[in-house]
Amino acid sequence: MGEPKRSRTLRAVAWGAGTAAAVLAAGVAAERLAVRRIRTRHDPEADEPLGSLPPDDLGDVRSFDGTNLRVRAAGPPDAPALVFVHGITLDLTTWYYQWRTFSDRYRCVLYDQRAHGGSSRPPDGDYTLSAMGHDLRAVLDAAVPEGPAVLVGHSLGGMAILAFAKEYPEEFGTRVVGVVLADTAASDVLREAFGALGATVGRGLRRLGARYRSRVDAAERLQGAVRRFGVDLSYLVARATNFGPDASPSHIDHVTRISMAAPAEVWVHTLQDVFEMDLRSAVERVSVPALVVVGDRDLVTPKTSAQALRSALPDARAVVITRAGHLSMMEQHERFNEVLDGFLAEVLPPARRSRRRRASTRT
Repeated sequence: MGEPKRSRTLRAVAWGAGTAAAVLAAGVAAERLAVRRIRTRHDPEADEPLGSLPPDDLGDVRSFDGTNLRVRAAGPPDAPALVFVHGITLDLTTWYYQWRTFSDRYRCVLYDQRAHGGSSRPPDGDYTLSAMGHDLRAVLDAAVPEGPAVLVGHSLGGMAILAFAKEYPEEFGTRVVGVVLADTAASDVLREAFGALGATVGRGLRRLGARYRSRVDAAERLQGAVRRFGVDLSYLVARATNFGPDASPSHIDHVTRISMAAPAEVWVHTLQDVFEMDLRSAVERVSVPALVVVGDRDLVTPKTSAQALRSALPDARAVVITRAGHLSMMEQHERFNEVLDGFLAEVLPPARRSRRRRASTRT
């Protein structure tokens, strides 16, 4: 007599579940092995305190809508200012190599964008690039009231600078004397990242974003599950999407840790705004010398994005940093700082630089 149909069905289900569990376990084991291999290779950045903050705490700067922005600084207070604006889901610590290098000669001002790092979430739920442009104005008014200042933005930070230019074009050529746009874009982020698939990917991401935009609690639960069970996968994704082939394991660890700590609203609301943005009309308002920097392995905002920016900016040059991904200022920080140093020597007034050097010598 044959096996009852119900028993055969249950056995098939059990076999299928066991197979799925085995595949999942094998996948998890493979992830852990891959991450272990990356982390155990030689890391020249292992002893760098990447999470350290600049020494001068300027307190919270209150933006136009009541959002409190954490602002830190380093360097002589009377020196020309460099204002650093970080990328999405990151924080001001991604500029570690820059403030450590340039604070002996410049006043380095760094802040966390709204809902990032030590800054508060906006009380009215405004996570847009437009709001971030107003935030930059608030930071300048509080920390660099007179100038001169050079704005340095990475990824979302570059977009915030363009949003600032759209709202406050009169700042350029007066308080703001130069702009650095690193691994960023003014529009068409999905098309640049995914090529011909950009429109299709965009429709899928917009549908997904619309779902979670009205259900942030669901996004938070998903994020919690990733934090508990997907750390190794997040590490591998961060390495694949943000870094070049020689990336420091410490850099990947640091970026993964910060990104996983970002609130769900940033992933849902701000990311959607980035996908839909079109700041091309703002680019022509950047009426000061500009430097466009991009890593040759940047998959998020590739060289085509940098070329479009350079062509649209009134006065710009572009530099490609080899063997760098989307975080060129971290991954190839020595080369990035060399390029930045040359640009600063050209755009900042010589008289102010002389006073800066004397102030630095006295300290």
